[in-house]
Amino acid sequence: MARQKGLMKYVGTIGDVRHFKIKGQKGFFAGMVGGPTAQQVKTAPEFERTRENMNEFGGSAKAGKSLRTALSSLMGTFTDPQVTGRLTSVMKKINLEDGTEARGYRKIEISTQRKYLEGFEFDKNISINGVFNAPYDVNHTVDRNEGDLILPAFNPVEMISAPGGATHFRILHALAVLSDFSYNPTTGSYDPDDNVNNELSDIAYSAYIPMNATYTGATINAALPGAPVLGPDVSVVQCIGIEFYQQVNGQYYPFASGNCLRIVEVF
Repeated sequence: MARQKGLMKYVGTIGDVRHFKIKGQKGFFAGMVGGPTAQQVKTAPEFERTRENMNEFGGSAKAGKSLRTALSSLMGTFTDPQVTGRLTSVMKKINLEDGTEARGYRKIEISTQRKYLEGFEFDKNISINGVFNAPYDVNHTVDRNEGDLILPAFNPVEMISAPGGATHFRILHALAVLSDFSYNPTTGSYDPDDNVNNELSDIAYSAYIPMNATYTGATINAALPGAPVLGPDVSVVQCIGIEFYQQVNGQYYPFASGNCLRIVEVF
């Protein structure tokens, strides 16, 4: 694939060359027009492997979308432009671990492969370890519908790398339910094994904490709505995040940069 570096900036096709933008990347790109027709991909025997890959890729994308939906209020503020693709990639790795179903119909069994999600940064350019260095601990109840983020006392100036101009910050603690996904021959797509509890979530915040004073510590509790009974085919994703603000005349104005969110545990 060619990459355009000159002054001509357009999207479309000229002759046998098409020009286009890629979300999240700078510059314009070019590639040759052509390839098989949609009908060939759908029916021709030589594209059987392609159809299998497309089927599982679609299921992986659907599983990733469920997590983004559960945490929809945090998307954008805490994510990079490639988060959708990166989550799909993680789900595809989980999909490849299934050894019970035929190729093209393998499960996305998150409940047995939770390690792939742990440590996931929603913005690949900002690791929470590079921003928030204060000690913390997380736990959850046996029934998995409630958890705590425990923050001991710390000095923000020493433990937090805040963007310039930030006067305050908030710590967030989020829980999100993510079901395993299996191929449904009736619908011809991947569906959650637990459609009732999939995408349930709760996001809890600390108070606005000043950057210039010692924080006394707190426990931030998050609890899934309705106290659901969770079966073995669902996982609970536990996240920690930090976002920054500037206080002006008693109002807190959020920063568009410097915020970060990470999956710390999946249980």
